[in-house]
Amino acid sequence: MKRVMQDTSLKGFFKATSMADMDWWSALWSEPEAVLRKVGLRPGMKAVDLCCGYGWFTAPMARMAAPGQVIGVDIDPAMIEAARQHVQEQGAPECRWITGDAGEIDRQLSGNVDFILVANVFHGVPDRTALARSAATCLKKGGQLVIINWHALPREETRVLGEPRGPLTELRMTPEQTRQDVEPAGFRLHEIIELKPYHYAAVFLKDQEATSHDGKST
Repeated sequence: MKRVMQDTSLKGFFKATSMADMDWWSALWSEPEAVLRKVGLRPGMKAVDLCCGYGWFTAPMARMAAPGQVIGVDIDPAMIEAARQHVQEQGAPECRWITGDAGEIDRQLSGNVDFILVANVFHGVPDRTALARSAATCLKKGGQLVIINWHALPREETRVLGEPRGPLTELRMTPEQTRQDVEPAGFRLHEIIELKPYHYAAVFLKDQEATSHDGKST
């Protein structure tokens, strides 16, 4: 897939989350199916790839969740089109696509989602608890919110294809910081899964009622 220029001027774009090229994704995440299996994606789920970018995780999600449904969400129409193309090239089942702000996804989806993935962008979200609350509104009771973060290591130590990659050192989040931001939105931390060499997945389960933008409880 050719490099797609991401429009970082879009209102609602998460700062410090620019999309790297596909060579970088394939080097760092060479087995996305194995990652998704570890974090609990299963057949038959209704699953959301929130901030899907190129669709590197969306395509295997669509294969693994079948006969369920996978929804790719990104604020940038160019990223949605790139992800759609990638899913087609991979021969994965057709997905639903939503162009919109991840922090307002509860305006688009009701509380019948089983699984939401947020990969490599949570560090840049200006109001992380608000995003988690929006995700909670979309999920069923017991549904999973999976956040993949870079470990809080110095950036010069996290090298991909020979170069330091990932967010600035000061933006990186420990699992405890992630828990503190997410649990107030109605979740409980289920487990932390190591994703070598540089990441972890924080798996949360929806544990309480969540209130949507329109004031309705789910």
